[in-house]
Amino acid sequence: MSVKPPRKFFEPLAIGAPAPYRELPVRLERMIHFFPPHNEKMRAKAAEMGRNVDVLLGNLEDAIPADAKEAARAGFVEVAKAWDNPNTGLWTRVNCLNSPWFLDDMNAIVGEAGNKVDVVMLPKVEGPWDIHYLDQLLAQLEAKHGVKRPIMIHAILETALGVENVAAICQASPRMHGISLGPADLAASRGMKTTRVGGGHPFYGVLEDSTEGKPGRTLFQQDLWHYTVAKMVDACQSAGIKAFYGPFGDFSDDAACEAQFRNAFLLGCAGGWSLHPKQIDIAKKVFSPDVAEVLFAKKILEAMPDGTGAVMIDGKMQDDATWKQAKVIVDLAKAVAAKDPAMAQAYGL
Repeated sequence: MSVKPPRKFFEPLAIGAPAPYRELPVRLERMIHFFPPHNEKMRAKAAEMGRNVDVLLGNLEDAIPADAKEAARAGFVEVAKAWDNPNTGLWTRVNCLNSPWFLDDMNAIVGEAGNKVDVVMLPKVEGPWDIHYLDQLLAQLEAKHGVKRPIMIHAILETALGVENVAAICQASPRMHGISLGPADLAASRGMKTTRVGGGHPFYGVLEDSTEGKPGRTLFQQDLWHYTVAKMVDACQSAGIKAFYGPFGDFSDDAACEAQFRNAFLLGCAGGWSLHPKQIDIAKKVFSPDVAEVLFAKKILEAMPDGTGAVMIDGKMQDDATWKQAKVIVDLAKAVAAKDPAMAQAYGL
């Protein structure tokens, strides 16, 4: 048998390790906000940042210089030990498995702050074997250090092989929390001809047909990431975990960031990364359902309390399929409302 039976799948992988979750913990995660823990000023602001975001992530990997890796690790542990915010997730992105820093990252984080960390984000995941290794290691470290709840795993999809294996990655462990798109490394892995970190490209588009008497032809820019995001969302939703858009690197183009986030949201992503403080508000706006959509969805649920039959609302037919769509929107609105009083009032919740 190449797949674990259900009972074995949910067994702890080390004696004394906490049992895996049977269901993904319900949390609002519209943005994963990155900060560099080796920066003392940023560490001092961690508690303040945590009050304004859904997830705060201490970054140990890309963008951290090699000579600052140990300082970043120690800085994150310092922040985690002092962390006291149950309403915001505390995550870390560790260095990749083939780096010289990964094992020390795991030993320090789980050993010194394992009861404070919700999720470990693992970069450059290429197949279920990467998740299996981290799954087993986490169980051993949790057992050794008396961690009371399982630390979850979030994978980054940033190689062509990872995209090929995305469904198997999603199903590799009950620790799987979700997957984020890593467009920069993925572009390099695929041999794509772009130096942008996320977003579109002005040369990637569809040229309209020529029309007699009309000068010129318009190039309609397309989304470079549509296929990959859709494939990732399908794999995640099939496994009962969450999909996220990753970084948008052009901090000078808020409109393009919002458009990319909105595309991801409409396709099924739960959130995106915020690398700059102003992207936090963009993510809050985009990954919270539109007020008009929520009010209309509430009408559908009220008109069809048991989710069966068909009704006409504002000239549009609604049935059990649209009831399911409405429930997705209203459930998300309730999660947003629980954290944001202004949105709760706008939603009427």
